[in-house]
Amino acid sequence: MGRAKMGGVTAASLAPILLVLGDEELLATRAVSEAVARARSVDPEVDVREYQGGTLTPGEIAEALSPSLFGGRRLLVLRAGQDARKDLVTALLAYAKSPDPDVQLVVLHLGAAKGKAFADGLKAAGATVVPAMKLKGHRERVAFVRDEIRRGGGRCSEDAAEALIAAVGGDLRELAAACSQLLADTDGRIGADTVARYYRGRVEVTGFTVADATMIGDVPAALEALRWALHVGVDPVPIADALADGVRTVARVAAAGRGDPYQLASSLGMPAWKIKNAQQRARGWTPEGLVEAMRVAAECNAAVKGGADDRAYALEKAVFSVAAARRGGAR
Repeated sequence: MGRAKMGGVTAASLAPILLVLGDEELLATRAVSEAVARARSVDPEVDVREYQGGTLTPGEIAEALSPSLFGGRRLLVLRAGQDARKDLVTALLAYAKSPDPDVQLVVLHLGAAKGKAFADGLKAAGATVVPAMKLKGHRERVAFVRDEIRRGGGRCSEDAAEALIAAVGGDLRELAAACSQLLADTDGRIGADTVARYYRGRVEVTGFTVADATMIGDVPAALEALRWALHVGVDPVPIADALADGVRTVARVAAAGRGDPYQLASSLGMPAWKIKNAQQRARGWTPEGLVEAMRVAAECNAAVKGGADDRAYALEKAVFSVAAARRGGAR
């Protein structure tokens, strides 16, 4: 199990417990994706399982953590850790004192007062903390843009980061997608003039533009956004991810009912603005239609990530099929 894989990652170098602390969804999602990628670089067949803090029982987590008859690594992702009940917290903190070397536990926690004892207990037990707090001010977003470009192997001046934020806005998902596109379409040296060339007269479309139009049934707008995004070099994978996220978010919010977004934020583990947007997009959807849309999104994701011959066609087909599910419900 300890053999080295790409990037020099070994089983011994994987933190047994990761605490992803904060309410910025992009950073939290990225932390989980990177943890899974590192685990798979050690063992491509690692068993990845996901749980919700508010519904998981001590018995279920004890079974997940118990030694497997077949061996192999496991990675357990516990979402909404702040919602974990007292008996589950007790069980996990006891486990954290002596974690299994073949198991990696990733706990996502919003970082607020709710469930603070759980987060503090994991820290005290030696968990590796990955910050995922919302960026509060403009200077932090400028730093985020420059770091994104640096992560991709490029360089970005401060005025270029300022220009990108002015063109795209402050949403981290949009900024990350814009940085990815600029890196793909340039030599990596990003100046204010580069940004001006790309964003003159329009805000760039991303997978979330495609997803938002699809979820309200506006097929022409969704297809226009999709074709433009592909034309300017947006990778199909984040577009498929955004579509799946759009369907999943509307389904979760619709199931929660028409509550106040700020009151639902904690129980759903997502920011109030996202809940409010999803409530608007949920109009016109039936439960049966959302089930079908989730099936379509999963199929699209598998095709795009599995190296389908025509990934653009798989995305266009998904746009039509999700819109049809909205109109017709179950078929």
